[in-house]
Amino acid sequence: MEAAAYIDINAPLVERCRLNDRQAQAELYRRYSKAMFNAALRITGDYAEAEDVLQESFLSAFRELSGYKGDSSFGAWLKRIVVNKSINCLRQRRLQLVPLEDFHHEAAPAEATATHAGEEADELQYRADVLRRCIQELPDGYRVVLSLYLLEGYDHLEIAGILGITESTSKSQYSRARQRLRELAMQRGLS
Repeated sequence: MEAAAYIDINAPLVERCRLNDRQAQAELYRRYSKAMFNAALRITGDYAEAEDVLQESFLSAFRELSGYKGDSSFGAWLKRIVVNKSINCLRQRRLQLVPLEDFHHEAAPAEATATHAGEEADELQYRADVLRRCIQELPDGYRVVLSLYLLEGYDHLEIAGILGITESTSKSQYSRARQRLRELAMQRGLS
């Protein structure tokens, strides 16, 4: 049995973009800008920087469409550009991973209170907003590894390659990020 070839639903738009069709570019931007902005914001932690990364990413993508071979979806290819530009933005801010000796572990409570099944949507939205703010408060190194692993779906080996660190450093940064996130959430009444 022959394997089916991957077909990107955006292929016709991408081809039109290769011909500098501005309407096609606007349509791809409309389809992907919100998701790509959110990915940039999770990594940079700064709204204005995320906007800049988004614009630079789309400009690069449209300029470098010859580099897109179609072996993955256009969205996956674009996301890689956004992630790389977000990381470069942090590097320009002198991204510092938190050294082991700077980590002060505080014991977490043994029990977490379970959420009630009947919690209202407003309460869930509030909790999600608080958690988002807590993630933004994490040190850059923690936030980047947490975002890439948990929210963007990269594994530790991929993160190590992107950030130029070891796989074990990625794992330890992720572990510390989760611990610090728990602490921040508890300080804000989330459990």
